[in-house]
Amino acid sequence: MEIREKGSEFLKEELHRAQKELKLKDEECERLSKVREQLEQELEELTASLFEEAHKMVREANMKQAASEKQLKEAGGKIDMLQAEVTALKTLVITSTPASPNRELHPQLLSPTKAGPRKGHFRHKSTSSTLCPAVCPAVGHTLTPDREGKEVDTILFAEFQAWREAPTLDKTCPFLERVHREDVGPCLDFTMQELSTLVRAAVEDNTLTIEPVASQTLPAVKVAEVECSSTNTCALSGLTRTCRHRIRLGDSESHYYISPSSRARITAVCNFFTYIRYIQQGLVRQDAEPMFWEIMRLRKEMSLAKLGFFPQEA
Repeated sequence: MEIREKGSEFLKEELHRAQKELKLKDEECERLSKVREQLEQELEELTASLFEEAHKMVREANMKQAASEKQLKEAGGKIDMLQAEVTALKTLVITSTPASPNRELHPQLLSPTKAGPRKGHFRHKSTSSTLCPAVCPAVGHTLTPDREGKEVDTILFAEFQAWREAPTLDKTCPFLERVHREDVGPCLDFTMQELSTLVRAAVEDNTLTIEPVASQTLPAVKVAEVECSSTNTCALSGLTRTCRHRIRLGDSESHYYISPSSRARITAVCNFFTYIRYIQQGLVRQDAEPMFWEIMRLRKEMSLAKLGFFPQEA
């Protein structure tokens, strides 16, 4: 009996110890399970965050790439357009001279009924600070009399040759100083001195616009525009004349109606400046003597316009 009792107590103690150990292991397993669940949740959140950030980066990269491709395409289109415009301009210049102008290149030459309200003397601006040399390098150049009874003036040709070596729009150059003094100034010397000064500055700066005004469009005047004269009075001469054109100076919204005679004088000066700008930009491919005679013809046109001679409009 004694042995049985001792054995029974021993077994109870072992059972109690085993139950205690099992309870501790259960608690440990539960703790580890909670740790695993927490780690899995954090890993899932981190993965989701990484995926979201990656998607965001990819989306931003795609947007930037699309914007860059769009800008590249637009830039390519602008380059193609500018190249086409330059090619067309060179073609027009080669096929058009002031002696035989291309009317698409010079819309101011169109009649009001055909041209519509288009801008006339709006040309590419170009500036240069290079002064003409004082001595003409044309020594030894043989000047031949023209078949039509014209003969080259050696002084004028020498000044032109000096200017042609380094074309500039600087009025201190002897060649241009003479043209301004003898032709441009008198041709743009109108009765209304203040407006004449503004017109001359605008012509020299290449910011003058001439617009033909058709009779049926006269009542339709934009509210933003300021009419500084009437269609029956020339703003430059002050004379009562039928004005089929008007001018605008620079970016101003003010318009001035001008008579056919005043328009012819302004157009003659603009044609001269257009031609010398073409020479300065290298768009005129001619020898010196034909270029000189073309300039002389343009000077003649300015003189005739100043004297009141101008072509009748259709």
